[in-house]
Amino acid sequence: MRLVIARCTVDYVGRLSAHLPSAKRLLILKNDGSVSIHADDRAYKPLNWMSPPCTLKEGTGDEAGVWTVVNKAGEKLIITMEEVLHDSSHELGVDPGLIKDGVEAHLQELLADHIETLGEGYTLIRREYMTAIGPVDILCRDADGKTVAVEIKRRGEIDGVEQLTRYLELLNRDPHLAPVRGIFAAQEIKPQARVLATDRGIGCTILDYDALRGTEDDKLRLF
Repeated sequence: MRLVIARCTVDYVGRLSAHLPSAKRLLILKNDGSVSIHADDRAYKPLNWMSPPCTLKEGTGDEAGVWTVVNKAGEKLIITMEEVLHDSSHELGVDPGLIKDGVEAHLQELLADHIETLGEGYTLIRREYMTAIGPVDILCRDADGKTVAVEIKRRGEIDGVEQLTRYLELLNRDPHLAPVRGIFAAQEIKPQARVLATDRGIGCTILDYDALRGTEDDKLRLF
C-alpha cells in the first residue's frame, strides 16, 4: 500500500465530470489497483476513487506531478500535485479478514445446509469460497444455473454491501463463474444498506435465525 499526503486538485472525467479544488488530501494506492482520495472528515468514505482494476501513470517532464488513473471503462482521475508532504509504501501482507461472531458463523452453516431458503432450485457450490481479498460466505447457483455470491451478517449495514461489491467485482472476472450476482443476507438490514444494495443490483434477504435453527432441530428427530 502506498500513502501520499499532498496538496492537489482532482478532476474526474467519465460519465460526468467532477472537480476537487486545491487542498491537502490523503491518497491511498492499494495493491489491488484501487486508488482513493480522502479528506480529514467523512469517516471512511473517500472524496473520489477508482475501483480495481485500474492503471496509474505518473507524468514526467512537462507533465511531472500529474497522475492519471484510468479504469477498464476508460474513466479517468487526473490528480495534479502541487506539493507532496508525505510519500511512503508499506507491505501489509494477506489480511485474514473479519472473524464472524457465533451467530453469523452459525447462520452461514445453517443457510449452507438449507440453501433452498434463498429460493427454489438453489444449490450450494461451497462455503467460504476464497478470493484474493478474502472468503465469500457462500457461493451457490440459482434455479437457472447462474452463480450467486452470498454475504451474511447479523446486522446488515453499508460496510457489508461494500464488502460484497468488492467480491462481486473479483468473481465476475472469472469466466467460469461470470455472470455472478449478489445476495446480502442478514437478520436485520438497515434502510441505507438496502438502498445501496438495490442501486448496485444486489438482492436483500432477511434471515430468520430461529426458523433456521428449527429446521436444524428437525434433523435430530426420529419421528
